[in-house]
Amino acid sequence: MFELKAHTYASKREHYADLVQQARGILAGERDLIANAANFGALIYHNLPQLNWAGFYLYDGTELVVGPFQGKPACIRIALGRGVCGTAAQTRETQLVRDVNAFAGHIACDAASQSEIVVPLIKPDGSLLGVWDVDSPVIDRFDEDDRAGMQALCAVFMESVHG
Repeated sequence: MFELKAHTYASKREHYADLVQQARGILAGERDLIANAANFGALIYHNLPQLNWAGFYLYDGTELVVGPFQGKPACIRIALGRGVCGTAAQTRETQLVRDVNAFAGHIACDAASQSEIVVPLIKPDGSLLGVWDVDSPVIDRFDEDDRAGMQALCAVFMESVHG
């Protein structure tokens, strides 16, 4: 059984380092994509403050399709190059959007979302698995520490399903 414990951290980097260790623990020994995605999403959603959505969009060979997530119901399909998720998938670069209202073509699945970070998930063979998407109802919620932390977490996730 896995137990979430409330901690106080000296810094955001320390918090992410702890989350990386927790992610390794809950994903250890399991290779199922959906099971790991569900637990990974729950871990992040319930451990980081000021989030209103955290989850996966998986690439089906044509477009991104919503996968396991925490939060309100979401857009089901997103074309590559469209919105923050589609841009991250197409460019294969993490998208850190401090104000979604300033992002041309932003897709508002939840009108409460004000900032977003999306990390592309690339398989060892270089192909696209999908994206990890996190939204916040707070403008400017995500910064470079979040970018580094989310990318480190996603590396652990990818090792669990493709390691």
